[in-house]
Amino acid sequence: MAVCVLLTSACTLEDRSDAQSTEASESSTPQIFTQKFTGPINGDPTTINISDKRTGKKFRDDNIGISFESTELADPRIDPAASNLDDLLNHLGDPALRFGGNELDRRVFWTSTGEKPTKSEQVVVTPDDLKRLKKLVDATGSTVTIGIPLGAYDPQRGADMAVHAVDILGDSLVGLAIGNEPNGYTIKSVPNGAVRGSGWNTAEYSKQLKAYVSAIHAKRPDAPIIGPDVYEGKWMDAFLDADVKNTAALSQHWYQLYECSSTKVPGRGPQAQNLIDPLAKDSAEKILDIGLSKAEGAGLPLWLEETGTTSCPGTNDASRTHATALWAVDYSLYAATLGVERMAMHSMLGACLGGAPMSLVCDPADHGTQSSTFTGRPHYSALRLLVPSTGGSFLDTTVKGGGNMSAYTVSKDDGNTLVTTVVNANDAKTSGGNPVTLIAPQGYTVAEAAQVHAPSNEAKNATAVHPSTPLPKSVPYSGPARPSDDPKATEFDIDLAASSATVLIFRKEKSA
Repeated sequence: MAVCVLLTSACTLEDRSDAQSTEASESSTPQIFTQKFTGPINGDPTTINISDKRTGKKFRDDNIGISFESTELADPRIDPAASNLDDLLNHLGDPALRFGGNELDRRVFWTSTGEKPTKSEQVVVTPDDLKRLKKLVDATGSTVTIGIPLGAYDPQRGADMAVHAVDILGDSLVGLAIGNEPNGYTIKSVPNGAVRGSGWNTAEYSKQLKAYVSAIHAKRPDAPIIGPDVYEGKWMDAFLDADVKNTAALSQHWYQLYECSSTKVPGRGPQAQNLIDPLAKDSAEKILDIGLSKAEGAGLPLWLEETGTTSCPGTNDASRTHATALWAVDYSLYAATLGVERMAMHSMLGACLGGAPMSLVCDPADHGTQSSTFTGRPHYSALRLLVPSTGGSFLDTTVKGGGNMSAYTVSKDDGNTLVTTVVNANDAKTSGGNPVTLIAPQGYTVAEAAQVHAPSNEAKNATAVHPSTPLPKSVPYSGPARPSDDPKATEFDIDLAASSATVLIFRKEKSA
């Protein structure tokens, strides 16, 4: 059977000074399915072939997640009664939550007895903060990992924090990380500086890791341990060679763009084009393979506990562009196809303007003030698009032609539902879109679709969301003629806009 549909980025969207994405309402025009578009469908024809062969990898609930700096534990707004943070998280399904970051070892002061911090820049975290987190976890169905400070060597204090985390968070707690990025403990340029001297190395890390875990397990023998929260292989080896009990996962960090002074395109500098250039996936695969190979050798899952568009400081504009949304869709699915089983995009609860540009969510209040209403940035909108894929098993899906396009399919509900996600990273500034033919196993119809799009890949804060929409019976298709009577396959023809990511939900026909 042949079905045709046009999804177009024809909506005229203005760049906004805040960080909010937009969501199309029923009254907005044009709608997601329309014959009106800004230019001809002038991109190359594309064929996407969806096999019924499973790859053995899954897209899990916690392949969608948010990482926060651990100092956010002290923010009263993580209580569902104090803000809309729980609503934002619920739009991401049952997301992974992680609390760690550079501030864990440099600013967090844990106490369960009311002690005063030893330094003025420290943030006090207490059992009451963990109880507030528990409310958030219960409201969102999230699982959570918590970092235990290693910046000031104090195994007993660390064990006390771990004990309270285990007792308060219960089954929602899936991992305790001892420190954050120990490979960077001697770097003075990190905010609040180095926490170890020149003698710090993997051997010293292993010794202190063992001391912390021993102190924790003396009180809570079943506490799950993860680490080492780095990207370098030798520190992963140090964590694994420590052979600590109850290791739940090997954890890795990775930021797509890290060469902060580079202007090379394609490259790893903080330019929007570098997020969606095909070389980006090559770079990610190379780094993730370090963790995946070591995790496999140890019989552990790999968790990407901290990741994002760029590790570069300041308000670089690339993190506010629509390319961020396209990257988040593609990267999240691609990492899962490689075998990553948990992923958390690094974020903060600070201001949208003047705050960390990489953050998935932010506070639209003026910098220096706070509100109780958080909003999502472009890549937050993109992650919402992935929720229908959670719980699915990947099917082998290939893309032929089309330029900068990629596609992923998962099978769900005992094979009765297929969810295909297509990323068209060709730029809508110069392209009207691509004629696409999807060939799926026999017996399916396309029931629904959803999309994020923008006027161009580099449009700032202009990502629009079209939520799940039933397909119209007849819409245009401008590609080459296709056979419509092949009994072995379902054929679906679609004109797909550039600068878009689209989810198509196939349902198996009852008679099939």
